[in-house]
Amino acid sequence: MPTTRRSLAGRILAALAAGASTWRASSEDARAEAPKVPHVVYHLSDIAKVHFVLGNMQNHVAGMGGPDKVSLTLVVHGPALEYFRKTQADGTLTARVEALGTAGSTLVACGNTMKGGGMTLADLVPGFVVAEEGGVVRIAQLQAQGYAYVRP
Repeated sequence: MPTTRRSLAGRILAALAAGASTWRASSEDARAEAPKVPHVVYHLSDIAKVHFVLGNMQNHVAGMGGPDKVSLTLVVHGPALEYFRKTQADGTLTARVEALGTAGSTLVACGNTMKGGGMTLADLVPGFVVAEEGGVVRIAQLQAQGYAYVRP
């Protein structure tokens, strides 16, 4: 049976479709094999919940199987940020903040709260970075990037 242009074109298209299907399946398999680390932002503004939230975060890391299995960010603003002043912090708070930092958690201080309270990073326990744009703005930015939002 002679090969015509039409039958040759049909065979080429069929081969391309089969190749694309195989490529898509292998790409999906590769994505399924590479586990995605969940990203979570914790929101803290209530001074009465400081130790509760830090405990939640420690439990979150442990429950996920370690710091390489989850990425946590704590955004602190309002009255809760006062609790993280070096002059206010007790040994337990400092140890918890240090442990979270060691576990790879990011601690973010609201720039607006800091300005309003006359604070600098040097006034806070070590480990914080500043959200110059504000704490709630930073939270919204992280949520837009796919972070899960937790406010205990």
